[in-house]
Amino acid sequence: MESAAAGTPDGYTIGREITDVGADVVAVGGPVVPALTGRFRLRAVDPTGDDPAMLVSWFARPHLVETWEQEWSEAKWRADSTHRLAGDYSRPLIVSLDGTEIGYVELYRPARDEIARLYPVDPYDMGIHIATADPALTGRGVMSGWLAELAQALFDADSRCRRVVLEPDARNSRIRRALTRHGWTDAGEFDVRPDRRIALHILGRTPADVPQL
Repeated sequence: MESAAAGTPDGYTIGREITDVGADVVAVGGPVVPALTGRFRLRAVDPTGDDPAMLVSWFARPHLVETWEQEWSEAKWRADSTHRLAGDYSRPLIVSLDGTEIGYVELYRPARDEIARLYPVDPYDMGIHIATADPALTGRGVMSGWLAELAQALFDADSRCRRVVLEPDARNSRIRRALTRHGWTDAGEFDVRPDRRIALHILGRTPADVPQL
């Protein structure tokens, strides 16, 4: 998921993060994290607790090795989540279903991300990255259905947010079909890096909020 890094003041780097942003983006602040009340819940990653070790275990699982390529050490997970929590680019989160922790989520600001050049981004747009740790939940429509619910929760949490974006690997036809079934617009494929081709999916608050690319 990550690209070549660029320097940031805290010494840690996320290659896809844009650090030179305009005053309009700065004024918006960090991503909104909605308060969920259903079967799914979100909590922030705790860099000082057991979460880095849990993430090491999750991201060593074959399906996540293939799709995320983030077989990181505990130290790197600790540094990454600390950096995200301190800034306005993204929020690292653990998602649970019925009380069982099942995956990792990043809510982020596309205006601060490499995908900002792909469409007419608004500073209040929100983006989602998700890694489902439990392979038994993949391919069943559970997580793709929840992503639409999460997007609606983001709209409810901030009336200024007009669209939510997802950008799975372009080869992931299964999730692309599932997202389309749940109302996301497939805006096309893009080469964001020489080694990464993504499929941009956009869910607008209204149909008029989905840009024509």
